[in-house]
Amino acid sequence: MSAAATWWQRGIIYQVYPRSFQDSNGDGIGDLAGISARLDYLHGLNVDVIWLSPIYPSPMHDFGYDVADYCAIHPAFGSMADFDRLLTEVHGRGMRLLLDLVPNHSSHQHPWFVASRSGRDNPQRAWYIWRDPAPGGGPPNNWLSHFGGPAWTFDEGSGQYYMHQFLPQQPELNYRHPEVLPAMLDCMRFWLDKGVDGFRVDVIGMLLKDPLFRDEPANPAWNGVREYQSLLHVHTANLPEVHGLIRQMRAFLDGWNDRLMIGELYLPNAELVRYYGDEEGAECHLPFNFQLIRAPWDAALIRRLVDDYEALLPQHAWPNWVLGNHDQKRLATRVGSRQARVATMLLLTLRGTPTCYYGDEIGMLDVPLPLALMQDPPALRQPEIAHLVGRDPQRTPMQWDASANAGFAAAGVRSWLPLAPDCRTRNVASQSADPNSPLGFFRAMTALRRAEPALADGSYRSLDAGQPDVFAYLRGDPGSALLVLLNFGTERRRLALPLSGDAADLLLSTAMTSPGRLRLEQLVLEPDEGMVLRLPATSRVS
Repeated sequence: MSAAATWWQRGIIYQVYPRSFQDSNGDGIGDLAGISARLDYLHGLNVDVIWLSPIYPSPMHDFGYDVADYCAIHPAFGSMADFDRLLTEVHGRGMRLLLDLVPNHSSHQHPWFVASRSGRDNPQRAWYIWRDPAPGGGPPNNWLSHFGGPAWTFDEGSGQYYMHQFLPQQPELNYRHPEVLPAMLDCMRFWLDKGVDGFRVDVIGMLLKDPLFRDEPANPAWNGVREYQSLLHVHTANLPEVHGLIRQMRAFLDGWNDRLMIGELYLPNAELVRYYGDEEGAECHLPFNFQLIRAPWDAALIRRLVDDYEALLPQHAWPNWVLGNHDQKRLATRVGSRQARVATMLLLTLRGTPTCYYGDEIGMLDVPLPLALMQDPPALRQPEIAHLVGRDPQRTPMQWDASANAGFAAAGVRSWLPLAPDCRTRNVASQSADPNSPLGFFRAMTALRRAEPALADGSYRSLDAGQPDVFAYLRGDPGSALLVLLNFGTERRRLALPLSGDAADLLLSTAMTSPGRLRLEQLVLEPDEGMVLRLPATSRVS
């Protein structure tokens, strides 16, 4: 391990969706005390960083992403004392804690917006984005909400529209007003002074909008399904000026020792890497890289995406990879349960910081829900495409054991979302007793990553494996290289690798076969199998 590598470069990030992790008080909603009760489990996964989705006071129109107070705890999650206890216990186990920061928009119940809405002459009126109706009436322009409909809501009291790129209950803050950023930095200060180790910043590229409020152009590639995708969002996201704003946030964060800022961004490589910053100023330590979530599960395509990303990274930049989160279909649902192990090996052996989503370590699947049981606003606002945009299926409660409510909540309690039908068989307790289970494999893979410097901060180089559905690459440096082989297909594959040397040592297989020595010229991957091998120091790439 390089002495210069930081905790967030060496570590594995694990996202907890607090509502769904562990209910401790019988209300069917997960809470901070529940997370504290499960810290030994998380520590045993060999994860290093816990990232919490929002825990702030909120009317919960968007389940916490509509913040009514940036410096407090929602009563459903507990008290500030519960948070302080959780932070202390996380740090006591040598782990780190990240909070979600939602600076783009607040709740309509936040005191800032209540003041802003109270009248055109209020000093905080311009803290939010207000516009007069269009000359002929109606919204000021054609901007759209991610959750369906216009990005504007009319306020009867003042005769103006306010902007929201999500729900009407999530008005957008105006970062062109000189008082707004300092106010948000004060909120960051509150948590940083408590000892929080950093933030994942929600929709960080959307913080500034076109000052001329021009209409957005039509998207010629729109498939006619999701209204939001009918436009190209060139005036509401990723404006050039947003980088200056992010640099100010990063400079503020750097006033505390060794803290982390992650930015949520869904962008192609060339645009994504700009969010690391440049000689004019640092920006995100990690602009989230979501390519593996969105890409078709094809070995040649994944290899190209990884190689292209590595080639475009600035010299000072550290890579990162994500395979699941609260907004995307679960890993095992997307790629299948057998390929989920291959995907996990990929995530935990690529160069860079990996981020895991709660429950993926036991192979949790999306839980299909009828519209009557859905709670997610984009599904309820767009019922005709609820199955495409609804996020409830990947947010269902963690499956701990075979008891009532799968150990998430006490017997007789109605959980906020239904449990998965397979929760009595697919759960932590049953898999903990089986070293060959998905959980057993996950723990073995994270332990290997922790034990092998080549996986934590070694170099990366892809190889031709002689098979179109196999992705092969080297991690490490000459003399201490590891070989990763991933079969994305359902056929047995004999490999033809451009490597010299007679044999390599198998360290871990997705099949959990016993370690041993394998001849390089006779390497075979079974269907849906991945391997990590240690190459002899004499091996060379031909």
